[in-house]
Amino acid sequence: GSDAAEERPAVRDAIVKSKEKKSGSIPLVVVGSVALDTVITPFERRSNVLGGSVSYACLAASFFGPVGMVGVVGRDFPAACVRTYKRAGIDTTGLKTEVGKTFRWAGEYEMNMNNRRTISTALNVFAGFAPELPEAYSRSPFLFLANISPGLQLHVLSQAKNPRFVAADTMDLWIRTERSKLDKVIGRVDMLLVNDAEARMLSGQHNIVRAVKIILGMGPEYVVVKKGEYGAVLFSRSGMFIVPAYPVENVRDPTGAGDTFAGGLMGSLARVGKVNPRTICDAMVDGSVMASFGVEAFSVNRLTELTKAEIR
Repeated sequence: GSDAAEERPAVRDAIVKSKEKKSGSIPLVVVGSVALDTVITPFERRSNVLGGSVSYACLAASFFGPVGMVGVVGRDFPAACVRTYKRAGIDTTGLKTEVGKTFRWAGEYEMNMNNRRTISTALNVFAGFAPELPEAYSRSPFLFLANISPGLQLHVLSQAKNPRFVAADTMDLWIRTERSKLDKVIGRVDMLLVNDAEARMLSGQHNIVRAVKIILGMGPEYVVVKKGEYGAVLFSRSGMFIVPAYPVENVRDPTGAGDTFAGGLMGSLARVGKVNPRTICDAMVDGSVMASFGVEAFSVNRLTELTKAEIR
């Protein structure tokens, strides 16, 4: 951005906080999973580290302004993880604790740090997750529906009161098993985030440009195709915007990179409070920057140590 743009965040933040105080709402809400992960790379192994789409997205978004989380954990969820959220200024009103164990995921990355295989998944309390928006959250202008089942995404949308901008993530599993509900979600959101393979599955087209044209015809104003280490492409009916990934010398753990990207993108939009081609493109850059930091350490550790100066 320009030097003038550098001077505006403080003013924008003041305006957002003023509106938030008057309305009692939080500018951005993220709904998704909270997990304890076991991550294995060719160089290191870490067990029971903080993970889940909500963790990555909210921590990334917190650098841009207030954010609230909706998720569920078990009684085994470490108090230190909750303190991590609160130190970042994340509102945890929507984080519920249920009897049982927290969702757990274990995966192993190949040497290229792009391909991975899931070793085990234990949904635990997440299996019965029925997200409920606290009253203040229901009036939030920006909403990110992270990768949960389309049925749950629809359940959240039914509780949201006229949000200004809604983005949703999905995965191949839901395309195969809950296509009709997913189509309804896609028809009700402003932005859909997918990777290359998911775009092809949704559209039945191999060429990504043709695939995205079909998806745009399903309802969303914007489609973001995530391309991992190659960045992301924003598509709309008026054209496209390509954002490279910032080159990272030392990739430690790619887990959650897509959620970190989405959190940065949505946090950036919520801070400005306006949605137009320029703010969307700026937000794409912010998301790419946040994702580049997130992969530099295991779990959310890099995001907890990051400074706004480094982001700038």
